[in-house]
Amino acid sequence: MTTLLAHAICAALVVADLGARTLRLRWLIAGTGQRLGVAESLRTNLFADAGATLTPMRLGGEPARLASLRLARIPLHAIGVALSYEILTSWSVLALVGAGLAWRLAGRWLAEAGPALAATAVGHRWAIIAVLALSLLAIRMAHRLRHRVGARWSAPLREAIACWREVPAWTVAASAGLSLVNIATRTALLPVLVLSLPDPPQLPTLVLGSFLLVYGQLFLPTPAGAGAVELGLLGGAAGALGGQAATVLLAWRWWASGMTTLLGLVAAVRLRGWRNLFGRDTPPSPNPDLRVTCAAGDRHERG
Repeated sequence: MTTLLAHAICAALVVADLGARTLRLRWLIAGTGQRLGVAESLRTNLFADAGATLTPMRLGGEPARLASLRLARIPLHAIGVALSYEILTSWSVLALVGAGLAWRLAGRWLAEAGPALAATAVGHRWAIIAVLALSLLAIRMAHRLRHRVGARWSAPLREAIACWREVPAWTVAASAGLSLVNIATRTALLPVLVLSLPDPPQLPTLVLGSFLLVYGQLFLPTPAGAGAVELGLLGGAAGALGGQAATVLLAWRWWASGMTTLLGLVAAVRLRGWRNLFGRDTPPSPNPDLRVTCAAGDRHERG
């Protein structure tokens, strides 16, 4: 595979990922009885990519999605239901995929990548200890932040529970299928780039290594796992990449997060402007227009 072809495939994978996530959010919002346009759904996912990439443990992704959906005038109960189903299906599929990859590929991955990673861990043990300590601190801070945010929105979101049963089963099933597309396309980016090298590692090592590098960022304290992910890739998590490791790393970072983050920031600036985007504006507080309007919610309120 040539380098040009590898980059073309990566571009197609990014488009497929964005398309799948755009459809997933749009259908889930439609399942609550609301309407979300294609452009607004795409914008919401780009906002989320930018927010997640630029914050530790990807914590900024969901607030960015909430802000974008509120700008699209989607009621809070619909947002709560749609995002709850999306998180439920995406994490369930992620767990199943991770378990399947570990069962089928862990042995070969450990045999090829294990020795190099062990040597890297020994050589950078203090950095790894620092990352683990920061991760524990970030998890504690995230728990406190989520508790404060949850207390603010708890009343409207409790009302939204009444609408969960209104979402069609096919919408939830489609969300699971599109989540699989999302995981597959993101995991495939690194193997595609590495397969353009003259002597690439074995495919099982590439696939599992890529999966761990992509989704391990969820538990790292630095934005997009900066530092730890680079150390893992250069240390052999996806196999020995030789003298082309730095080039592959830069290309992978661009396709995996750089491009969508840039597009998300550009879209946010065009929509809100620099002053509103980086000023001290606060999200809108719950107000009467956020009351539950689905059929189940109406029955719940009257009961």
